[in-house]
Amino acid sequence: MKIKDIVLIGMMSAMLFAVQVAMAILPLPNVELISLLVIVFTLVFGYKALFIIYIFVLLEGIFYGFHIWWINYLYVWTVLFFVAILLRRKRSSLFWAVISGVFGLSFGVLCSIPYFLTGGIPSGAAYWVSGIPFDIIHGISNFIVGLVLFHPIYNLIDMLYSKTKS
Repeated sequence: MKIKDIVLIGMMSAMLFAVQVAMAILPLPNVELISLLVIVFTLVFGYKALFIIYIFVLLEGIFYGFHIWWINYLYVWTVLFFVAILLRRKRSSLFWAVISGVFGLSFGVLCSIPYFLTGGIPSGAAYWVSGIPFDIIHGISNFIVGLVLFHPIYNLIDMLYSKTKS
């Protein structure tokens, strides 16, 4: 890996973390940009996005503390990465808005897996069901954010990245 790749990965990881912390300050539950940025980073950077994702997840653990929720982040963003890799030829804002919206709707069920494993079916089901209202907000907001911001963010990141290639 080249030095510029390491710098790029560090900068994009810091951007993910900074955006997440900034959005956490706002009084808007489950409105986030991380899903869209993970999609865009995957489309632009390919496999390097995995390094970005895992540094972001490590920063989250350091900042917020390592607990069972942190285990979710180890695989949830990777699921979105693989979906984006499989569908990487698409460039439609509507397409990625739908993918991001479905991801937001399914976030709670994906995050309930460790609770199913550690506390059994009642614990996992309680975790998932109690979060359904937030998953609905998450799905709708991801859809809107993806629809409005996919092309501007994709074009900006792609243009900046193409200027760094030698």
